[in-house]
Amino acid sequence: MTHHVLVVDDDPTVSDVVRRYLEQDGCRVRLAENGEAALAAAAAEMPDIVVLDLMMPGIDGIEVCRRLRRDAPDLPVVMLTALGEEPDRVLGLEAGADDYVTKPFSPRELTLRIRSILRRTGQADKAQARLVDGDLVADTSRRVVTIGGAPVKLTKGEFDLLVFLMSNAGRTWTHQQLLEKVWGWSVGETGTVTTAMARLRSKIQPAADSPKRIITSYGAGYRFERVGDHA
Repeated sequence: MTHHVLVVDDDPTVSDVVRRYLEQDGCRVRLAENGEAALAAAAAEMPDIVVLDLMMPGIDGIEVCRRLRRDAPDLPVVMLTALGEEPDRVLGLEAGADDYVTKPFSPRELTLRIRSILRRTGQADKAQARLVDGDLVADTSRRVVTIGGAPVKLTKGEFDLLVFLMSNAGRTWTHQQLLEKVWGWSVGETGTVTTAMARLRSKIQPAADSPKRIITSYGAGYRFERVGDHA
């Protein structure tokens, strides 16, 4: 199957390099030079995945990501940023990006990450259809999470991370193992895990008296503990 990739960057050199690598990998690529063009391209034909520059004149990457995910909640988005600072990564993830790549980057690594995301999202969900822990429910068929019946808005990456942890409750996973199991990367920045984990915690453990489901094993990694296991 040929995947349709929308590449959005106002630097034509970057766009051309990414296009060539993706086409060599068998993808069909459409380029957009700014946010307005990206939204118009997506409206004409929704892509399978978007590679999106953060800093652009006019409508920036954060706003483009928000608008795309509003219309297509499951659309995978990889954010490109020259900034590389954690607040900018967090901002991109909050807007709905599944991953970020810091410029300058390896086009080959970007291609591998895109392939991994497409493979993961294209697979049938083999996890249990409904994961329940007390008042926390993750419906993997509808990709919906609720706490006490109230919906919890998660990015696709946060949802995949939660489902993986709930499916393997009690086991501790290192940053590198989570990169491989959840994101499908054999190499990559472990900061991706740290940022996603912090965002996930803030959403499923919003108050000090909330059940502490995600536990940090210092020097080892993270594990999910069911509410009943605390008793």
